[in-house]
Amino acid sequence: MKRSEINRRIQDAEAFFDSMNFKLPPWAHWTADQWKGLGDSEVVHHMLGWDLTDYGKGEFDKTGLILFTLRNGKLGDPNAKTYAEKIMIVGENQICPMHFHWNKREDIINRGGGNLVIELYSSTQDEELSNEPTTINVDGIVRIVEPGGTIVLTPGESVCLEPGMYHRFYGETGKGRVMVGEVSSVNDDNTDNRFHESMPRFPAIEEDEPAYRLLVTDYPNYV
Repeated sequence: MKRSEINRRIQDAEAFFDSMNFKLPPWAHWTADQWKGLGDSEVVHHMLGWDLTDYGKGEFDKTGLILFTLRNGKLGDPNAKTYAEKIMIVGENQICPMHFHWNKREDIINRGGGNLVIELYSSTQDEELSNEPTTINVDGIVRIVEPGGTIVLTPGESVCLEPGMYHRFYGETGKGRVMVGEVSSVNDDNTDNRFHESMPRFPAIEEDEPAYRLLVTDYPNYV
């Protein structure tokens, strides 16, 4: 992805969060220069902040995700937080690809806007899509979903996704963008994503202009 596109999409995300009255921490709006000398911080060590990917497809509006990690621990660190929280923006028919997590248990929450469609599969022992139904918990109510079946979360609804549960999601057609929350156990996007179709979690970046905001993957180079 070009840095200019990333900058434009972060600016759009800031405006969308403001329109939804969702406030990010002050450092979410810092420039690269303001981060200098602050490498020894929880923000940097635990990869908090802006995160944007096209999963190597080059078609962000079709396959992509922009999110902001608000808090997180670190796997294997007994002194760190044991939980994580993200806020995401999912466009109409913008797909977050099919994947599961080996370790992370997460609640996916529709915080407002449109409707979020989630397609679900259980996984087999060899990490393929299972032909067995999936049992899920939607706001405390158990549902059975057939393989490849979907649930639709309207604003205020949430679902708990267990480790090993394949899922992909996108905004429902005609309902507008969705502000999606995630509350989970510790998140590690470097080691804990099993995509059904192999793909990179983070984008390659073409530096055609200065960074407007740093991404979590920028910290080693800038901070």
